[in-house]
Amino acid sequence: SNKCVDDIGLISRPIVACLPAWFRFAQCLRRYRDTKEAFPHLVNAGKYSTTFFNVAFSSLYVYTKDDYGSTWGNPFFYLWIVFGFISSIYTYIWDIKMDWGLFEGNTGENRFLREEIVYSSPNYYYFAIVEDLILRFGWTLSVSLTEMGLIHADIMSSVLAPLEVIRRFVWNFFRLENEHLNNCGKFRAVRDISVAPLDSSDQTLLLCMMDEPDGVINRRKKERKYPNRRKKSDTRILMEDNETDDPDM
Repeated sequence: SNKCVDDIGLISRPIVACLPAWFRFAQCLRRYRDTKEAFPHLVNAGKYSTTFFNVAFSSLYVYTKDDYGSTWGNPFFYLWIVFGFISSIYTYIWDIKMDWGLFEGNTGENRFLREEIVYSSPNYYYFAIVEDLILRFGWTLSVSLTEMGLIHADIMSSVLAPLEVIRRFVWNFFRLENEHLNNCGKFRAVRDISVAPLDSSDQTLLLCMMDEPDGVINRRKKERKYPNRRKKSDTRILMEDNETDDPDM
């Protein structure tokens, strides 16, 4: 029974570990299908695909660990390390160049950053660059210590998991800043977005409504897709002279 539980764990853990990357991978493919832009969508999908190889070879290494005399004789260990480095390098470059928009050509006084920055000191950016690099490759320290038997794998997981949360927390600030400055997601700005469900026939109408000065308004009824708007006529206050008996008036 214990072997059955172990076999289920060996199958379920890789699947669960790949799910977040799979969702983003599928999203990138969908955006490529909609926009026909290979860059950045297919390149971004390639970044998430490295997770599949990393998890697969890591799981195969654990599954075949007892079949080899030592770690260094297991070929899946080397494949795991190679794809681990590929994944970390790929994602780190994407963090810095694409998500944060740093290392531009013309940066002016903000060396290695970008021409326009929001936060008060460039040191925040330099710290984030180094911090992201260290935590992206934090798994190498975990593998080294656990394989040498200096620390248990569960303890290292407990240490690295909060650090990954911190890394993502810092990442969000600079990602949001880059989107705010450069609109790298290519999202159109509108005043209001309709909360009513849209069908295929609404797409052309919605694009026309986006170009209107008043933007898009929320629709209360499905059949009332483009409500008539009437401009309020200018009102004038008419003052009537009152007749008086005063001859000076």
